Amino acid sequence: QVQLVESGGGLVQPGGSLRLSCAASGFTLDYYAIGWFRQAPGKEREGVSCIMTSDNSTYYADSVKGRFTISTDNAKNTVYLQMNSLKPEDTAVYYCAADFWAATVQTMCVMPGGFWGQGTQVTVSS
Repeated sequence: QVQLVESGGGLVQPGGSLRLSCAASGFTLDYYAIGWFRQAPGKEREGVSCIMTSDNSTYYADSVKGRFTISTDNAKNTVYLQMNSLKPEDTAVYYCAADFWAATVQTMCVMPGGFWGQGTQVTVSS
C-alpha cells in the first residue's frame, strides 16, 4: 500500500523550530519530486518547499526562504522539513506529496500531483 505519513507538528512559540517528517511506504522516493505544502484556515494551499530526489534540486517559497530547509534520507525513505525562526503566519496544516511525473521542483510546488499524506498541524503562538 502506497502511503505518506507526516509527523512532527505541534505547538511552538514564535522564533522556535520544528522538524517535520514525511515517511514513505509501499514505494521508494528515488526519482520522485517531493513537496511540502500548507493550508491555513480560509487560505489557499501554498507550496512551501519541494525537492527532486534525482538531483537534489530544491525550491522554496519566498515566505520561507532562509528559514526552512528540505532534505531527504534515502536509507529511511523519508523527507524532512526543518523549520526555524517560526512565525505566527506559518500556522497551518502541513502536507507532503510525492509525484513521479513532476518535471521540475517548481512544477511540483506550483501544480502538485501524485499522492498525499494526511497532514500535520503546526501552530506558532505565544
